[in-house]
Amino acid sequence: MNNRSHKIGLRFKRLTDIAIAGLALIFLTPLLFIIAVCICLDSPGSPIFSQKRMGYKGKIFNIYKFRTMKTGTPDISTDLMLKQASPITRVGAVLRKTSLDEIPQLFNIVKGEMSIVGPRPALYNQYELIERRKVLGILDVLPGITGLAQINGRDDISDDLKIQFDKEYVDNWNYLLDWKIILNTFQAVFTSKGVY
Repeated sequence: MNNRSHKIGLRFKRLTDIAIAGLALIFLTPLLFIIAVCICLDSPGSPIFSQKRMGYKGKIFNIYKFRTMKTGTPDISTDLMLKQASPITRVGAVLRKTSLDEIPQLFNIVKGEMSIVGPRPALYNQYELIERRKVLGILDVLPGITGLAQINGRDDISDDLKIQFDKEYVDNWNYLLDWKIILNTFQAVFTSKGVY
């Protein structure tokens, strides 16, 4: 893909992000309300969870998710969390299994902090991972709700393999690839593969 085609593709990508996120937020408003109420009834604390993540060009932003863990749970990666007593709530377990906890990230997309498809943003304190991503140019694209790593194992695969998938996405990006990942994401969500 030449530079002009690449720029046009990126414009279409952004327009697609805004259109899908905007329409989804309108149609999913009743579901958002129901989920928020269920979270509040299940455990004390805000239904929305905000967490610092590493974004485009190394800029830290607050990612939004439905809260699936007990209030006060430390900011650590999922693999480390699994080694401790589970802080996941009853409603949270369902939300994580169905990936419904990710819906509030549609607001991040509208704000221009995320895309529907892209490398998942690392936690702000995953310094080694962030440095490796920076060197490979992975931080030069908007992070996404879903990506190649998410449809190829998610939490079942190592950080090294996730980085390989992220690099492959950055090096081979095109508009059609995004749609292929989106379609495969529905299958990954349906099977709950790699979700904890």
